[in-house]
Amino acid sequence: MKTIAYVDGYNLYFRLLRKNRENRWLNIESLIRNALDDGVDITKINYYTARVKGQIDREAPGKQQRYLNALSSLPLIDVHFGRFSMHEKWAGLIQPPRFLPETEIPEPYPDVVKVRRAEEKGSDVNLATHLVRDAFKGAFEQAVVITNDTDLIEPIRVVVEEVGLPVGLLAPVEQPARTLKAVASWFLHLKPGDAAKCQFPDQVPFGRGKLALRPEDWCERGEE
Repeated sequence: MKTIAYVDGYNLYFRLLRKNRENRWLNIESLIRNALDDGVDITKINYYTARVKGQIDREAPGKQQRYLNALSSLPLIDVHFGRFSMHEKWAGLIQPPRFLPETEIPEPYPDVVKVRRAEEKGSDVNLATHLVRDAFKGAFEQAVVITNDTDLIEPIRVVVEEVGLPVGLLAPVEQPARTLKAVASWFLHLKPGDAAKCQFPDQVPFGRGKLALRPEDWCERGEE
């Protein structure tokens, strides 16, 4: 069955890889192939992400580029970029704040605090658009989506119910959102152990004689 996979890169990272640093050097094609039946013909893998900023971790953009270089060694993968933004905003504070000892928060408690937020924009829209477009064009007989983002419920529903093509969900969480699971044709749970079995070698040839090197701290357990 001719299959195209659509990978929500940030959802995959935060749901499956963030707390398992040693799994971040992930060969996505291998992960998908291991999850699906042998007879599935994967013709393309679309990976949706955004370039990270260095305000929080100055080394993060370089690590991400190494990973993107490793992904570029896989002919089936097309990378699609949204955008990543950092901004400050005021947010209401739950009263009374209980995350610090009472002696550290003078009364009266503040009503709002200023927070710095990192947000990834555009990837879910790009994924949804490409999924529906490819379905109407007959580009696949089956689609596979890696996500647990409920913003993708409607495009998946359109492909399954209105176009009449199956969409499988590879969920990077043990229990995917019920509303997302309800519109998918089937689902499988991607576990940390699945990712652990599908790592690139520490050095990945790409381009013309270049090597993508696994970041040293991606060989260790723990959360950044």
